[in-house]
Amino acid sequence: MTALPHDPAPPRARRTRKTLTPWLFLAPGMAMFLIYVLIPIVQSVWVSFHDWDGLGQMRWIGLANYSELWWDDAFYTSLKNNVIWLVLYMLAVPAGLMIALFLNQTVRGIRIYKSLFFFPFVISQVVVGLIFSWFYAPGFGLLYAMIEWLTGRGVAILAEEDYVTYGIIAAGLWPQIAYCMILYLTGLNAVAPDQIEAARLDGAKGWRMLWHVVLPQLRPATFIAVVMTVIGALRSFDLVSIMTSGGPFGSSRVLSYYMYEQALSEYGYRMGYGAAIAVVLFGIMMIFISGFIWKMWRDEKGL
Repeated sequence: MTALPHDPAPPRARRTRKTLTPWLFLAPGMAMFLIYVLIPIVQSVWVSFHDWDGLGQMRWIGLANYSELWWDDAFYTSLKNNVIWLVLYMLAVPAGLMIALFLNQTVRGIRIYKSLFFFPFVISQVVVGLIFSWFYAPGFGLLYAMIEWLTGRGVAILAEEDYVTYGIIAAGLWPQIAYCMILYLTGLNAVAPDQIEAARLDGAKGWRMLWHVVLPQLRPATFIAVVMTVIGALRSFDLVSIMTSGGPFGSSRVLSYYMYEQALSEYGYRMGYGAAIAVVLFGIMMIFISGFIWKMWRDEKGL
């Protein structure tokens, strides 16, 4: 047995070194988190109490931006669309799980299937938006032609106020399902084979095996999939910008896009009002994410 090398440092110095070492390793990450996350959040809250065009003098107006937001119909349209995004986007989690279970098999040609399902994850949101814009396009779009063939009248999804949000969400679900699928495929590789074998010996199979043996071991993957899907639904900006620019008549706006319109587009340069929208969006995200983290913590503690 090899003896450990003797540490000549006095006990007090060793204790100090043990205390400081973890903080030194954490310092770069904490500094980045402070600079790129915490400070911008505090600045956004501060700006939301001002009237500011981004260049001139800031003028303190207190809660006036939030009061205006309370009576703003466009804000409620954006908020309603965000809720629809949130509800329908959660379909990506079970859909990703089902596809991952299908792909987690050793059958002939499974690599080709995996590549096909990975494809939407590796292409950019801009390309996804263009593909679905062409898919819905009146005249030559495949979906438009199918609806016209079935009903005798085509529907321009992105031009109809009642359908446009659902059309964009369908485009967003395509890469999000692939993302959840990758998370679950990674989680399935960590499922304990001895527990699967023991469950089989006890007669478990099918739905019972999935519910009582596999899903509990996929809890970390499910947590990440749910959190990232909630964040993706609430910050849905790029597809709205590419496919409709918030139209028709603002019916497909979401909060992040409305914030951009008010703060940075030709409609506004109202940084304070845009920051107030950002603060509301941040508050909604924190409600969901804090709830999930709280539940995860209780599950790990066995409470």
